[in-house]
Amino acid sequence: MAATPTQYQTQYTPAAPQPITQTQQTQQQTAPAPGPSRRPDEEAKKDRTLAEFLLMLDDYEPLIPNEVTDYYLQRAGFECEDVRLKRLLSLAAQKFVSDIAADAYQHARIRTNATGGRSRAAQSGPQAARDKTKTTLMMEDLSSALAEYGITSRKSEFYM
Repeated sequence: MAATPTQYQTQYTPAAPQPITQTQQTQQQTAPAPGPSRRPDEEAKKDRTLAEFLLMLDDYEPLIPNEVTDYYLQRAGFECEDVRLKRLLSLAAQKFVSDIAADAYQHARIRTNATGGRSRAAQSGPQAARDKTKTTLMMEDLSSALAEYGITSRKSEFYM
């Protein structure tokens, strides 16, 4: 059953115009005229900046290989032929991984300074100097860094 255009159309009847009061009239007269807005200029600047950034992505080779990015984008159901967009997503993933690694490193530094501060003071010689600069990342550090981003992780169980 096909619907005719008149079945779903509603009629619009405008409301009767309201009389303008004296206070509304003076407000309209004293209101400052809107000046030139920065909005179009800001939008044009953002567009130029985005276009320049996308042009820079043509020459940029991300740390995450294009094949890996393509694989995971395909697995997620994302289809796009624009290489610049794929590189942008790869750059975002690289930044995300870098932030997690930096946070895990900070957690490891805090953990080693909190637990080994007194025992290192007793050591002397080149071994003590080397231990101060050496930091080992552990699964606890990575888990706490991932927890800041809302990702839960736990060490897998293993059997001997």
